[in-house]
Amino acid sequence: MPNERTRKVVVTGVLGAIAIFLGLTRLGFIPWFTGASLTIMHVPVIIGAVLEGPVVGLGIGFIFGAFSMLQAAIAPTGPADVWFTNPLISVIPRLFIGPVAWLVWRALEQWPGIALLIAGIAGSLTNTILVLGAIGLLGLLPWPAMLPIVALNGIPEAVASALLTLAVVSAYRQLPRRAQGARL
Repeated sequence: MPNERTRKVVVTGVLGAIAIFLGLTRLGFIPWFTGASLTIMHVPVIIGAVLEGPVVGLGIGFIFGAFSMLQAAIAPTGPADVWFTNPLISVIPRLFIGPVAWLVWRALEQWPGIALLIAGIAGSLTNTILVLGAIGLLGLLPWPAMLPIVALNGIPEAVASALLTLAVVSAYRQLPRRAQGARL
């Protein structure tokens, strides 16, 4: 259907733009007591996948990853940003966020609230684990150093992603169908 395809392209573009906006304005980085920030830039990927499917999630993940790579090259904010100029770290892991979140959503959608929370956690942890995994495989950081990152940043990011996914998707689904412009 042309309307469905058009909607998916529009959702991909809009949520991709939101991910970029979160990065450009630094609103996608929540200051955290560890000194590093919690990122929520992957949340639009999760939301897009839940609302429109794995291909839309893949597209938004690509936009997020490509922006991450460009930002690391053009306007780095820290010494580790140079690692993110490598697409194996910045782009490839982000392609899996949406499909994983969608699979979890589909498996649990008979319990919508729980499904949204777990999809948010799964998408976020996919980002954390695959990015850190790529960093580890490339020998940029020793494996034992990653456990504190997962515990002190990855888990809180997953909780934030779960709550934001639940809030945004639940609110969106409460809109009258005419305002949404499509079936959801």
